[in-house]
Amino acid sequence: MFGRSKSDTTTEAPPVVKPGGKGRPTPTRKEAEAAARARAKVPRTRREQAQAQRAARVESSQKVRKAMKEGDERYFLARDRGPVRSFIRDFVDVRFSFIELMIPLLIITMILTYSGNATLAGIGNTILFGTLLLVVLDMVFLRFKMRRELKRRFPDTALKGTTYYALTRALQMKFMRLPKAKVKLGQSLPEHYR
Repeated sequence: MFGRSKSDTTTEAPPVVKPGGKGRPTPTRKEAEAAARARAKVPRTRREQAQAQRAARVESSQKVRKAMKEGDERYFLARDRGPVRSFIRDFVDVRFSFIELMIPLLIITMILTYSGNATLAGIGNTILFGTLLLVVLDMVFLRFKMRRELKRRFPDTALKGTTYYALTRALQMKFMRLPKAKVKLGQSLPEHYR
């Protein structure tokens, strides 16, 4: 009596599209809240994107560092490029430097200084200051010999900044130098670097 019969099913009419309307039905409250929650999670994805970008930069810098270690000049810093800088690196890497003795002598000096014996502490200080004097003299000789060789090999090139470049490279331990050394200790250098 009051119920519908199975034959009275009505078919829904297609939605009427109004001119100037949005072209879709208004979302239900449940759908609108779900969409708002999804939009609230955007900063989290931005953080993840930032982390991914950071990881990509680290990976890129590791590739560049590896290429620098292998000697690929395309990846060198601007200060390390060119035949003059290549010669300076080789000139510094070929010679023995007193700076290489500095760390072992510092350890010995510390042991002697903290031994509690005044005589041993004095010997430690003498060793330390003697080593520092040798390092300074070695750097002075390096500068004069290198400048003479640069003038002979590269007569038309300006020598500004070459002393600083050579001294900063010489003051580093051999295993820490970048770009890595291509020559061995005592090896003769090629005549041309062009």
